[in-house]
Amino acid sequence: MTILFLLTLGLTPAKAQYARTTYHNTIGWYGYFGTFQLNKKWGLHTEYQFRRSDLITNWQQGLLRLGVNYQASPTLLLRVGYAMAETYPYGEVPINALGRGYTEHRFYEMAQLTQKEGRFDIIHRFILEQRFIGRYSSPAKMHEDEFPLSHRMRYMLRLQMPFKGKTIQDKSWYAAAYDEIHIGFGKNVGANTFDQNRLGLLLGYRFSPQFRLEGGYLNQTLQFGRLINNRNIFQSNSGIIVNANFSF
Repeated sequence: MTILFLLTLGLTPAKAQYARTTYHNTIGWYGYFGTFQLNKKWGLHTEYQFRRSDLITNWQQGLLRLGVNYQASPTLLLRVGYAMAETYPYGEVPINALGRGYTEHRFYEMAQLTQKEGRFDIIHRFILEQRFIGRYSSPAKMHEDEFPLSHRMRYMLRLQMPFKGKTIQDKSWYAAAYDEIHIGFGKNVGANTFDQNRLGLLLGYRFSPQFRLEGGYLNQTLQFGRLINNRNIFQSNSGIIVNANFSF
């Protein structure tokens, strides 16, 4: 995970000359994830995340994601879909230069590989996103009137293991850890070729094949797509994450 971050820094040598300012926020991410299995191969993915700043007090972001799943093999899951994110002006310095919220529409393609090594489940997730991020052409505009296209690729490595036995069973606890890096590319990407990195440490409980609950610690390191006073702007957002996972 550290190697991935260092490689990312190496992608932008020209931008390393700028000084860096980091702002810190406390966040709380609360998510619903639901899979509707249509048959052995096909399914529907539904998701909504309430992302809050100041732990729970204010909005950071709301994220809706929908998708179609195809189980290509026992170890390979494919998905295509659409997502809409509403980002709010949170923190000491908002992401949007005008201090306003903005909407993002995106299409995405995902490939997820799973493997078993002893007691560990290892998950590799690759995502490619086409992002239409709302922008105000002038301060006089009250709503976003431009949606330029940018691209982002993501890679997540997740490890999970049961506390007892070799597999996660019903009515049992497990631990999980993951790291996901986001890399922006394309002509409309600004200073944030390294877009963000997310690290999670989780404790989970599987009630049944239809329901799992996870919670724990989350750290999000995020870089702005713009410079302020010739400085790169980063956020170090840390707090809690709680996810409810359903399978219907």
